[in-house]
Amino acid sequence: MRKPWLLPLVTLVAAALGVTAAGVAPASAASTTPLRVMPLGDSITWGVGSSTGNGYRAPLWDKLAADGHPLDFVGKLRGGSMSDPDNEGYQGYRIHQIAELADVALTRYRPNVVTLMIGTNDLAGSYQVSTATDRLKSLVNQITADVPDATVLVASLVVSTSGTEEQYRAAYNRAIPQIVSEAQAAGKRVAYVDMSSLTTADLADALHPNDAGYQKMADAFHRGIQSADSAGWLRNPAPVPAPVQSELGGKCLDVSGFGTANGTAVQTWSCTGAVNQFWSAYTDGTLRSMGKCLDASGFGTANGTKVQLWTCHGGSNQVWEPYNGGYRNPVSGRCLDIPGFSTTDGTQLHLWDCHGGSNQKWTTLAAG
Repeated sequence: MRKPWLLPLVTLVAAALGVTAAGVAPASAASTTPLRVMPLGDSITWGVGSSTGNGYRAPLWDKLAADGHPLDFVGKLRGGSMSDPDNEGYQGYRIHQIAELADVALTRYRPNVVTLMIGTNDLAGSYQVSTATDRLKSLVNQITADVPDATVLVASLVVSTSGTEEQYRAAYNRAIPQIVSEAQAAGKRVAYVDMSSLTTADLADALHPNDAGYQKMADAFHRGIQSADSAGWLRNPAPVPAPVQSELGGKCLDVSGFGTANGTAVQTWSCTGAVNQFWSAYTDGTLRSMGKCLDASGFGTANGTKVQLWTCHGGSNQVWEPYNGGYRNPVSGRCLDIPGFSTTDGTQLHLWDCHGGSNQKWTTLAAG
């Protein structure tokens, strides 16, 4: 029996690959869904080779704005002359280096569209090429775990005149549609964007497009977003992550030491505005920071069960509901609590019987 979500996925794949499938309508003009777009990748995402430094980002912005989308490009880097130059394009970075920073960036900005092109530096530098597509697959899974409501557009690598990259590029690009197909089969909003329209005439140097090449890239990403919209994939952006402050002592909910390892303590600390104090409330009831979930240790339900950071897995020990000005874990019936009403930085939180005290009350602050 055909799954109800299969048809829009087939439609999207056909559109992204430039294939006209029988009975499939072409992508319509994009809707007015607000878009929070994260351009993610290496120096091509940054825009090296373009005359303005904008790369594909400015022409993509113009096309999406013309469609009627309220727009916000996001990322901690700012590059180019465009009015909204925010991006996550790191010059010289390889796949694993993007993966190392992705959790923080995605948690902080919560994009609902990610445009991803990565792998050029792995291939051009002959860096562990045999496992490059495995790393790409892992990165795609990481992105969809961090922002499960987002549409992720995974681009093939553009042509180059680097003999080193070119000997590997075709095989790498052939693997991307399979990675995308597997993600879609798991119900994820991931699409393939074909960049094969670029030729060596569209290059500014051995690796980077010129203005004409970046225009072609923008056209391809634009078609991908239009197709995602036609497939019903675009969702309104989630609330921007923000600090969560205790009524007791004005301290913030904090991930100890900016850690991302499972078991990292979640504690109170003086509010700093740093990313390890930014939290996002997801529709599945989870509270997330640094790409992971607020978790009651070991599925514990007893008073005193420590609260920590852990990979999100959908378990009942990671669900938190608003309750009496704070957060309650429904399966235990107990609240997120500062032990002993302590106001000392570094106090690890735990579960405790709900009593409405100041050490169980939390307020989400306006994002800075």
